[in-house]
Amino acid sequence: MFPGRLNPRMLKQMQKMMKDFGMDAEDLKAVKVTIELEDKILVFEKPKVQVMDMMGTKTYSITGKAKKVKKETEEKPEEKIKDEEVKLDITDEDIEMVMDQCNVSKEDAIKALEECNGDIAEAILKLSE
Repeated sequence: MFPGRLNPRMLKQMQKMMKDFGMDAEDLKAVKVTIELEDKILVFEKPKVQVMDMMGTKTYSITGKAKKVKKETEEKPEEKIKDEEVKLDITDEDIEMVMDQCNVSKEDAIKALEECNGDIAEAILKLSE
């Protein structure tokens, strides 16, 4: 930052001035820092991290060599749910109940239950109409 070497007295003066301006700097003992970008991930192994607090606002400074990692695209959970077909669990008892209540064949009872998403009451009402 400054050319040449700073003597200890000048360094103390600078630190005092920084404190007077509400600035405080601290080194963190970080093991690993990961920065996730849109298309890649930057990984800093054994970085030097310094936190500078200026009147309540913290600024992090990272020094080190970054390793670039290709980011794998993940589907959002909502998209996964849409792609999966929901399988209905229609039991033999449900089918028999619909068959008995409406006097219909097993195939008609199954079809009505599937159309009503397994809702027995709705399937019976539908077949009764």
